[in-house]
Amino acid sequence: MIHRFHLDDWYIVVDTCSGSVHAVDEIAYEMIGAYEEKSRDALIAETAQRFGEDPAEIAECYDQITALKEQGKLFSPDTFAPMAGELKQRTAGVVKALCLHVAHTCNLNCAYCFASQGRFHGERAVMSFEVGKQALDFLVAHSGSRRNLEVDFFGGEPLMNFDVVKQLTAYARSIEKEKGKNFRFTLTTNGMLIDDDVIDFANREMSNVVLSLDGRKEIHDRCRVDYAGNGSWEKIVPKFQKWVKARGGKNYYMRGTFTHANPDFLEDIKVMLDLGFTELSMEPVVCAADDPAALTKEDLPVVMKQYEDLARLMLQRKKEGQPFTFYHYMLDLKGGPCIYKRISGCGSGTEYMAVTPWGDLYPCHQFVGEEKFRLGDVWQGVTNLPMQQEFAACNAYAREECRDCWARLYCSGGCAANAYHATGSVTGVYAAGCELFRKRMECAIMLQTAAELGEDGNTDL
Repeated sequence: MIHRFHLDDWYIVVDTCSGSVHAVDEIAYEMIGAYEEKSRDALIAETAQRFGEDPAEIAECYDQITALKEQGKLFSPDTFAPMAGELKQRTAGVVKALCLHVAHTCNLNCAYCFASQGRFHGERAVMSFEVGKQALDFLVAHSGSRRNLEVDFFGGEPLMNFDVVKQLTAYARSIEKEKGKNFRFTLTTNGMLIDDDVIDFANREMSNVVLSLDGRKEIHDRCRVDYAGNGSWEKIVPKFQKWVKARGGKNYYMRGTFTHANPDFLEDIKVMLDLGFTELSMEPVVCAADDPAALTKEDLPVVMKQYEDLARLMLQRKKEGQPFTFYHYMLDLKGGPCIYKRISGCGSGTEYMAVTPWGDLYPCHQFVGEEKFRLGDVWQGVTNLPMQQEFAACNAYAREECRDCWARLYCSGGCAANAYHATGSVTGVYAAGCELFRKRMECAIMLQTAAELGEDGNTDL
């Protein structure tokens, strides 16, 4: 399978199963599109006439395409489907990451919050040190030979239980050498409780911090308000700026959400840049279709154009010596995950789980509070094996629609939570999300191609 797309001056062909990316001229682009449908002589003659070129030169282009096919870089067959479940079978029972819900409560009342203002459809609560310690012990005990373990401090708002965050971090550090493990921590915060203590501690202990900011003040304050209805932008932006400066501008993400109110989210990206932030992420809202924040069918073309314009802005800023990172455009075309990881799908419910303040285990943070998805707890481990098997079966080939998608080895089958909330099944297809993902991949591939080749040039990657 191949996928062709034309963006600005770039004609790009992606060979799905080999992972090869070819930047070509318009003639080669059109010939590749018709290569499997027409004979050599017919395609050469038609192309020469269409472009007014010497048939001998067109024949040379045809033969180059044939050579790429013979090398396995074009029209390569899909031989991966039988391997789709192998990685999860080999690593069954091995957990590498936990999302610790240290606070099921929040000091903001965000309108689009999928976590019900931090309560996750249940009671407000904070995690005790004892529960968190048991969660870390569970992770170590079930991590097999893995050395690097990931722990996210999440909420609600985790800084509302900051003392326990510090205690759990200290405990994890105290057992690293003995257990032969290396903990890497992430903290996600809305910023309201940031102070010098938070900054100093997080910059010392957190491998990454995720800071919630929706961009423009009027957009941010539309949804991200306190319980009195007051916007949070003016309170958190100076704190974020101080924190990012103290981190040396590295190992953080400004994480925004765009909704029906701002499908033109590039304007929010520009505000973040003006504020001095360069590590950015903007995510489409996750909510019910009838929610006022939900993206509509009419919003999608606007969002698609934003992704393209964002790629152009990134190229421009890089040329000007002011580069920035966009999370969804981080793509390694020459390395990246092995094929087993690419086809095995998200590790939610298998190698990654969320832990509630009471110690219950869920496949990921987006399923917390939905009782049927409860997997077990940090004392007994996973006891709901049929549910875990349902997640283990999610991969790039679990859905018929994925089998015919050129981007399946980039998304690995997509997000089970988005699929469930859109269709009622973790093996369903969130069609709008797929459409947005494919556009992001086109833009990311174009950016990587431009980085490899500069402003012009034709080759294959």
